[in-house]
Amino acid sequence: MRVSVELIPRSVEAMNAQLDEVQAFARVDTINVPDILRFELRAWDACGLARGRGYRAVPHLRAIDVDPGAPLPFAESLDTHGLDEVLVIAGDAPPDMSKQVFETSSEALIRRLKRERPHLRVYAALDPYRQGFIAERDYLLRKLDAGADGLFTQPFFDLRLLEVWGDLLAPLGVPVFWGATSVTTTKSARYWTTRNRAVLPASFAPTLAHSRELAGGILSFAAARDDNVYFMPIRASSRAYLEGIL
Repeated sequence: MRVSVELIPRSVEAMNAQLDEVQAFARVDTINVPDILRFELRAWDACGLARGRGYRAVPHLRAIDVDPGAPLPFAESLDTHGLDEVLVIAGDAPPDMSKQVFETSSEALIRRLKRERPHLRVYAALDPYRQGFIAERDYLLRKLDAGADGLFTQPFFDLRLLEVWGDLLAPLGVPVFWGATSVTTTKSARYWTTRNRAVLPASFAPTLAHSRELAGGILSFAAARDDNVYFMPIRASSRAYLEGIL
């Protein structure tokens, strides 16, 4: 079982501070990093910092940023930092369109990576809230057909839904990182329900205590299935979120 923590690459200094904190948890062996356009530090370079601390590292690659007619913009950095795993996501266009984007789909980028960088382990994203079960499963199957080696899910907020997706994914026999996150304010809960279309159960509470309880349940679920898990601390330190769970 692998345990990953998702860290935000605000700057080199901030990334190193987060890594200092994560090192308190011996069970964490992987760091995954989203590529966020408003920050100068790119995901793959932030993952290089994690590799320097001995972690396996998984940068998120936004398909929408990749020009299909140009060399892969992150290829050299992946090699420099010794990164052999990536997560491909579709990516959202910047609201002000300040950065050029392309019509590259997740499937297209996965296929290209497996063709040009066959040594990479490429993960695809699964979002249990984006669309219906059948549509999301079929979308996932297309990404696996394109060459994806495994999955990272969006965070789950309901252990019952987690069980359903566990049953749906079990026949595929691919590695899965099941996601958990901290939601500690009403505003943050609204973000997940409006932006990401998450459905929160009646028992949900936007508190650190509830987030920790949910994280423990997701960890137990993944361990029982010999799967993996990743934790996404938001508005909470890794220590406050994970101490006593890991």
